Amino acid sequence: MQHTHTAASPDNQGFSEAPYAAPPKKKRNKWLWIGLPLLLLAIILGAVLGGVLGSRGGSNNSSDPATSSGSSNSGATSAKKAAATSVAGGVGSTATGANGQVYLAVSTDSYFLPVYATGTATSGYIAPTTKPTASAAAAWPADPSPPSTSSIRDHPRLIAPKYKWDALNSGLIAKDPYLTYWNSTIVANASDTLNDPLVPYTEDGGLSGSGVLDPAREIKMKVKNWAYAYRVTNDTKYATRVKAELWSAAGNDSENPFGTDNSRWNPAHFLDLAEFSSAFAIGYDWLYDFWTEDERTALRWSIVNLGLEYGYDALVNKNSTFWWTGGSSEINGNWNCVCNGGLIMASLAILGDDTTGRAQAVLDAAVPNAKANCMQAVHPDGTWAETANYWYFGTTGAAEMISALRTAYGSDQGLIDSNPAWNLTSVYHMHVQGMTSLFNYGDHGPNKYSATANSLILWADVFDEPRYALYQRDHYDSSEPWSMFWYDPSYDGAWWDGMPLDGDFSNWNDEWAAMRSSWTDNNGVYAAMKSGYLQGHQTHGDLDIGDFVIDALGQRWAGELGSGQYLATDYFASEAQDAIRWHYYRKATEGQNTILLNKLNQNVGANVTSNFGTTGDIQGAAPSYTAPSGSSAFFTTDMTNAYNGT
Repeated sequence: MQHTHTAASPDNQGFSEAPYAAPPKKKRNKWLWIGLPLLLLAIILGAVLGGVLGSRGGSNNSSDPATSSGSSNSGATSAKKAAATSVAGGVGSTATGANGQVYLAVSTDSYFLPVYATGTATSGYIAPTTKPTASAAAAWPADPSPPSTSSIRDHPRLIAPKYKWDALNSGLIAKDPYLTYWNSTIVANASDTLNDPLVPYTEDGGLSGSGVLDPAREIKMKVKNWAYAYRVTNDTKYATRVKAELWSAAGNDSENPFGTDNSRWNPAHFLDLAEFSSAFAIGYDWLYDFWTEDERTALRWSIVNLGLEYGYDALVNKNSTFWWTGGSSEINGNWNCVCNGGLIMASLAILGDDTTGRAQAVLDAAVPNAKANCMQAVHPDGTWAETANYWYFGTTGAAEMISALRTAYGSDQGLIDSNPAWNLTSVYHMHVQGMTSLFNYGDHGPNKYSATANSLILWADVFDEPRYALYQRDHYDSSEPWSMFWYDPSYDGAWWDGMPLDGDFSNWNDEWAAMRSSWTDNNGVYAAMKSGYLQGHQTHGDLDIGDFVIDALGQRWAGELGSGQYLATDYFASEAQDAIRWHYYRKATEGQNTILLNKLNQNVGANVTSNFGTTGDIQGAAPSYTAPSGSSAFFTTDMTNAYNGT
């Protein structure tokens, strides 16, 4: 079967379109409509019988020698080309910036995915790199007052220290086309929502069901945008709007009741409390000079009494009600990252002003708890422990806490060092995106709001891998405040240069592989297939050994059904063989792209073996790529054990 490859649009919400116009649909050749059903039938038969075998036939039209290099599973390194020309001069580039730089993508497609120039010339395209400050058109200045690990930085200190605000406001935005676009989009979003009604206290399935997570995340997203807009425009209407939203969420608006008593942030569904805490932390810190002393006191009261008191009970008192802390088990998923992230942000925001001692106590307990749980959610091969969609929530929470600790104290206090596999999770995300959408196995989760893939921009800095940021900056969800401070405008190059077409993710708990025909042609072919253990994914997985997706010709031909109803009876109660979860069609074997025998579910304890092979082709600098003759890859899995030896 033919191979595949490309990046898909994360299904985030709340952001404007990318700065490129969607191209018109192309008229397809008649033979494709005749031949594709036969091809797909052959593909499906081959896949469900145990493998995906590909041949990416054709001549290699790229003159770049990198296309014949050996494969690399990490995709994080490549031979640096000697070309000195900036990507700004790349063939087919458009949307010239103020200093002659351009967007690397030339348009977006109907899935909001970046579309790149067509052409096989390599002139103007270089491998991912960081330009020296002296030669970069735009770059961050050095931090004039680096924070100390023994004393916290002055406000603002969370993710966006003062010297970065100063740089943005003194001309850096205008020097880089991405910063220019993101800034205008964020301010436009802030303006567009300025007259929105206050976010209502709307419960989803009761406070112990999905709680008030949507209101919490919507408030966080809006507060970020408004606070950012205030600091770059100095227009107090944005700060005043932040105050109205926070005062409402604190329960101070009698006309718009927001919960009851000190549990209004809903500790029963702790994600809600964590996101409210994060929103208040941003508002307190970024608008610190706007608030009166009385207003700061009021905000601190809410942060402590509505948020940190419950964090103290969970992390210091070790109240077993709060299961997300782990206790005797490892909670390696988004819950621990988001909960600890919100508590750490809130603690850092008020340190130095807090007279209760709760902020320091929670901070001291949250960091080691996150090391033991959240930071272990990336498996050794870079795969997220839950699902490709839950990656967004978890990595956003982790990135926020790590970035806030670095900017406030100059150190993440050992979080990243606790699991080196975090350097591979960006590669995981790149491979798990197909030509139309994610290889979206398992549960998809609730509305993302401010959970994006922009952690890639931070990891680019943390791991000195510009490729991650260069990849993410062209995606539509990049237009939000974190990008403005995580992005290094001295990054340069074509992110695909040196990227292996195929990815093998062989950790026993989540074995899977992705294969593609190109990184830059959204009409190419993408196939991904999984094996791996069926339990241990924070009850977000499916009974899906042998499951696969296929993209071709700009369409998904074999896809996923996604989440069931989260409020359904015992949906998350158990992963045992007789669990109610496996009676729901979308979670059962019957609802997957795999073999169903006698209408029975797969064995939840199956320990199957898989095999992966590839000719190791790597895309070069040219945006238009055709794999060489004989290019192929395969992934096979022996599924016998999944059917109890049948």
